[in-house]
Amino acid sequence: MAKRYYGVNELRKMFLDFFASKGHLARGSYSLVPHNDNSVLLIPAGMAPLKPYFTGQEIPPNRRMATCQKCIRTGDIENVGKTARHGTFFEMLGNFSFGDYFKKESLAWTWEFLTEVVGLEPDRLYPSIYKDDDEAFEIWNKQIGIPAERIFRFGKEDNFWEHGAGPCGPCSEVYYDRGEEYGCGKPTCTVGCDCDRYMEIWNNVFTQFDGDGKGNYTELANKNIDTGMGLERLAVVVQNVDSIFSVDTIKALLDEVASLAGVRYNDDEKKDISLRLITDHIRSVTFMVSDGIMPSNEGRGYVLRRLLRRAARHGRMLGIEGSFLSKLSKKVIEVSRDGYPELQEKSDFIFKVINEEEEKFNKTIDQGLSILSELEEKMAAAGSKKLPGEDAFRLYDTYGFPLDLTKEILEEKDFEVDEEGFAACMENQRQTARAARKTTNYMGADVTVYQSIDPSITSKFTGYDRLEDTSRITVLTTEDEIVEALTDGQIGTIFTDETPFYATSGGQHADTGLITAGDSVFEVSDVIKLLGGKIGHVGRVVSGMFKEGDTVTLSVDKARREATAKNHSATHLLQKALRMVLGNHVEQAGSDVDENRLRFDFTHFSAMTAEEIARVEEIVNEEIAADLKVSTDIMSLDEAKQTGAMALFGEKYGDKVRVVSMGDFSRELCGGTHVDHTGVISCFRIISEAGVSAGVRRIEALTSTGLLAHYAEIEHKFNEAAAAAKTNPEGLAARIAQLLAEVKALSAENEKLKSAMAKDALGNVMDQVQEIGGIKLLAVSVPGVDMNELRNQGDALRDKLGSGVVVLASEAGGKVNLIVTATEDAMKAGVHAGNLIREIAPLIGGGGGGRPNMAQAGGKDPSGIAAALKKASEAVAAQIK
Repeated sequence: MAKRYYGVNELRKMFLDFFASKGHLARGSYSLVPHNDNSVLLIPAGMAPLKPYFTGQEIPPNRRMATCQKCIRTGDIENVGKTARHGTFFEMLGNFSFGDYFKKESLAWTWEFLTEVVGLEPDRLYPSIYKDDDEAFEIWNKQIGIPAERIFRFGKEDNFWEHGAGPCGPCSEVYYDRGEEYGCGKPTCTVGCDCDRYMEIWNNVFTQFDGDGKGNYTELANKNIDTGMGLERLAVVVQNVDSIFSVDTIKALLDEVASLAGVRYNDDEKKDISLRLITDHIRSVTFMVSDGIMPSNEGRGYVLRRLLRRAARHGRMLGIEGSFLSKLSKKVIEVSRDGYPELQEKSDFIFKVINEEEEKFNKTIDQGLSILSELEEKMAAAGSKKLPGEDAFRLYDTYGFPLDLTKEILEEKDFEVDEEGFAACMENQRQTARAARKTTNYMGADVTVYQSIDPSITSKFTGYDRLEDTSRITVLTTEDEIVEALTDGQIGTIFTDETPFYATSGGQHADTGLITAGDSVFEVSDVIKLLGGKIGHVGRVVSGMFKEGDTVTLSVDKARREATAKNHSATHLLQKALRMVLGNHVEQAGSDVDENRLRFDFTHFSAMTAEEIARVEEIVNEEIAADLKVSTDIMSLDEAKQTGAMALFGEKYGDKVRVVSMGDFSRELCGGTHVDHTGVISCFRIISEAGVSAGVRRIEALTSTGLLAHYAEIEHKFNEAAAAAKTNPEGLAARIAQLLAEVKALSAENEKLKSAMAKDALGNVMDQVQEIGGIKLLAVSVPGVDMNELRNQGDALRDKLGSGVVVLASEAGGKVNLIVTATEDAMKAGVHAGNLIREIAPLIGGGGGGRPNMAQAGGKDPSGIAAALKKASEAVAAQIK
């Protein structure tokens, strides 16, 4: 153990401060949501957000960086709780070098931090290296002074980091000897043993090769350092406790779970499993929601839902009644906010999302358990111990029952699940999505021509205060290669040093316009923002030619930009109005703004009422009428937050941010373009409000000329309707009422005529009554009568018959309608109208059914009417025997 006790929050700060003193840019965690990386759903390691710096696609803010990154891994989720080793959430400390220092400094600082800063006993630390890495051995042995017998050489499986093709290299790990009490007792127990004695606490990866994925390696010109140390693991060693669940912050959370359940940890192993699982999962859930991840049935949202529902079920198993996870989330925030202040800032939102999902699950689990119980009975009756994959998939797909939850419940009763069958069903469902998945590179991003561009190429956006600018072309590309020039008719992308064109980002659509050079014209249809600050103008050469190095004039479509700015500024007013009317839990969940309309997604858990919509519209229009001055300020992120500026979930902000203020009414972090005064927006109207996913609503709205065009279209349709009704717009409502009354009267008259015609068609049929076993039967055909009138005629003939059975068939429009009615005494004699019609309906190519006294059917074969009526007498005879 260390010379003195340090808490988790102290260790995090000590690490970042230490590497800051070594010239590193020390910063807090990136979001759990990967940025421009399709290879992972959630950040699994400290280096993952820094991939662009390792690959050279982006220039890092400092060639030395250090972070404490929140991470989630679910690969061993089935073991979480069952052991004290496993967890889904952890924090990874890491120091990184992008072509700066290498092995010598990295290993020396590792040793210095562990022994001098934290105070771990040097004789309990054991380095491991890759078997062929003599350079690392020399550093540990000769420069740091570790005896050779305490340095362990391992093979590729343990000490060589490689992920397909791309940068890779050997690594050196540091193990801590926790003492014999944690060992397996075997004479061979040493570093690398599977027991808990020797704990790996730090891994230094030396990225020095470029691998082709086939075992061939070349030296990298710029070598990198990527290290990782689990904060919780370090705390286990420093605090001399048995597992991560006993370190100070996690133990405080586990104790809270035990208190809610009214149990004690280490008293009952089965309950301990649930205590550990809930403790781990609520950490993951809290941090995921804080980064804007919402529960869903796919992707990151499904991981969140799965973790939350597992925790909720284990709460039930511990006897915790009702919803409880948000109470535990409060404890997570309390013990973690030193390193993650955003948890406190988003606490109301976090609690609301967790509560909403937990309440949904309380309903889902009852449905799922009921169905699972029925399936268990079916398996037991069939002598089977395996639930078919199709049934497990139905529980998942229809009732939101995660597979691992189904497995857990069945395992408790010695059943298992056909996981291959389940996977086949899942694969079938996802086949389309998988087929559409694009090729990705080492970065996990779509492979495009743009990744071949020199990373030093950047673009400066000048469009906040101008719509036209001149600049030099730095790069041109076609759709698949970098080129020297683009000529007439070619589609491609032009990059310049500076541009007034806004690239699609932050929900705002890109500008369009023209790039010109003399007689050469390039029509810009889209503008994209790429890694490294590059801005690409995508479009087509209308005439002439453009070459690298040309000086060009870039002209933005003024009318389109101004209309888009009005809609974007209106979204800021809208968000503030929504928070005023609905509450501070409202957060932006997405937006889509162009010149025609604005779309705004926000977190809210029920449909807005008409009164709420009207009030929001009223507030926005009041602020438009107030003609508020719109101003922008550049400041640090911390300064922006102190002003109360709203920020977006999961957004990657730089050291300096742009704050857009609309008077004292609204203040948001935003990189988009806006009006100078709100009065320019003119007017605002919400066109629709609807749900788009669990806990997310969507508003579509119009402003200014877009709204006037909408009203003009409505007026045009109104005038068309008035003309069609042969009246003027003022008299349209009265004319509609008059026409409806006429339609009603004509409809009633039509029904009378149809009834009279049906009676005429039927004629006097009473002479066709048969008597079968003492029961009267009237079975006749009536041409051209619909089902409704056929029922009326059936009732009339039954009353006229007094006692017996009436069967009527009618051909209408090439189809057959068939009814059967029976009197009370006929039913007592055994007649059942529903059964009777089931026997005769197949003869007309149809089917039907009904009650004992009345039944009906439809068919497609009029040629079978005679046979069906004949069959009726046989069926009645059979029923009354």
